[in-house]
This record gives sequence, C-alpha cells and structure tokens, in this order.
Amino acid sequence: MSLAVAVQMDPMETIGIDGDSTFQLMLTAQARGHRLWHYEVRHLSLSEGVPKEGMPFQSRLQARARPVTVQRVRGDHFKFGPEELLDLGLVDVVLMRQDPPFDMSYITATHMLEHIHPKTLVVNNPISVRNAPEKLLVTHFPDLMPPTLVTWDVDAIRGFRAMHKDIVVKPLFGNGGAGVFLIRHDDPNLNSLLEMHFARSREPLMIQRYEPAVRKGDKRIILIDGVPMGAINRVPAEGEARSNMHVGGRPEKIDLTPRDREICDRIGPVLREQGLIFVGIDVIGDYLTEINVTSPTGLQEVARFDGTDLSAAIWDVIERKRAEQLA
Repeated sequence: MSLAVAVQMDPMETIGIDGDSTFQLMLTAQARGHRLWHYEVRHLSLSEGVPKEGMPFQSRLQARARPVTVQRVRGDHFKFGPEELLDLGLVDVVLMRQDPPFDMSYITATHMLEHIHPKTLVVNNPISVRNAPEKLLVTHFPDLMPPTLVTWDVDAIRGFRAMHKDIVVKPLFGNGGAGVFLIRHDDPNLNSLLEMHFARSREPLMIQRYEPAVRKGDKRIILIDGVPMGAINRVPAEGEARSNMHVGGRPEKIDLTPRDREICDRIGPVLREQGLIFVGIDVIGDYLTEINVTSPTGLQEVARFDGTDLSAAIWDVIERKRAEQLA
C-alpha cells in the first residue's frame, strides 16, 4: 500500500538529521514507497468546501505544501518539489509533528485537524493530543506519580515544599526542560521565581517532589499503540538537574524493569483507546513523571543502542489502521 503522507512539522532546514524522530519517520515512509509532503502550521487554511449536489457545505482543510524527498546526507538532507495547495482531507495520513510549546497555536492546529480525522488518519489523534498535554495526562495516574501539585496558589506551593523539602518547579506547558528548576528546601529564591513566573504568565505551575534517583537517569520509554517497544536512559550532566539531551544529558542503553512494565501495562490501553500511536513516557526511579504525546522523540537514540527500528513499528501500525479504514 502506497500512502499519501503530509508531514506537519518545523522547517526542514532546522532539523538535526542525527537525532530528529520525524526525519527518521520520513526516511522509513519513503523506503516503503509512501509519498511525502511537507508543510508548517502557518501554511494551514480552513474554509468552507464546495458542496456536491444534494450535500451540505463541509469545511475543507488545506495546506500550502511541497512534495519532499529525504536522505541522510548532512547539508543535503531534503529536496522539495513545487509548492501546491494540498487538500488534507484527500491524503491518507497526516503526521502532526511540530515541536511544542503547547500553546494556543498548537491547540488551534488540533481543532483544524479534527475536521479531517479520522477520514484522514492524523497521528497522533488531534482530539486526544489537545485533551492530553503531557504534564496533565499523567495526573490521571496519581498512584504512579511522585507527589505532585498543579496550581496557581503560591501558598499551596510553599506548603508543598514545607512537606516534601526539595522540589522541582515546571511550567505546565513547557517543553525540552525549559524553565525547569530544582528548588532545595532552604533555597531563598522560591518566592522570586514564583513572582517572575506569574508576572509573565497566567498558566499554573507543576510542582513535584525531587527524586534523587534522577542522578542515575531519567528513562524515556517509547510506546507504540500502547505497547512499550524501546527505552533509553538520559543521565543529567554534572551540576544539572535536567536530563534533556539538548542541555547536556547523556543517553545510555537501558532495559525495562518490572516497575516500568507495570507502568506501561497501566497506561498502554488508555493510549491505544485514545489513538495515541507514538508516545514517549518519562520515568524517574519508580515514578512516572510525564506522558509525551505532542511530538515525542527518541527513535534514533533507541536504534543506536539496541538496533531496534521503532519507526518501522510505527508505520506498521499506521498502515494497518489505514487498511482497516479502507476495508
């Protein structure tokens, strides 16, 4: 089956071909004979479609897109064809792969893509992505999490620190470790940090108990259609509380523990039911800290450590679901 695949992502010029998961998905799709188009969110347009005889008006989602081919060659990793106005309701698959932050622009894009899904298979399901920002979806599994507080209330945050001592403060809709702070129990900067955040943002903060196990690594586990299929461990750099690789985290090969599998067994059916095909969860020690559904990463890192091609597994699921739609 050759599929028409539109990839909604960041500019092709900006991606790092040695680590970008979307690039790996595109390489695999191309090798399987699927046709690729690239566009950015800013190229989307939603309008009323021309009705067929006897049919009501229907919304039409289009994008100024360009056919694209990809290759693993630095400085020459893509080639565009001529731009065209692509009707996304007529393609087989849309990969929603633009990077967060999960802001109103991101949310608006999910509303627009909802007009074509599931007739066009959008991966991940835009309705579920909108309803499941990573730092909130995890709160539906409170027994799997470390002690956590989501609030605007400064007094509640102070009380949480008094109870749990060292805490981690995160912007609720942040990404990539940006704005994440480790605040020790005796750190005098908590009030200043809260003042600074709430002076510039109306969004609440997520506060979690600091888990010293993070010094041994923050495990990223990839689930495909609810099934755990690979993992890497991300070890923070010396003097750094964050394990994200773009701030110096070191990836390591790691196996799943019985606790990891228990966590995956609990959340996997929920992810599958919600159409969240490609998901990356974060586990520190025995605790689930985030469920990443917007634009998960880790495919190339897993492949380097254990040779597992998770992009192939993702396309297996997409192709099966598309075939079931057409049957």
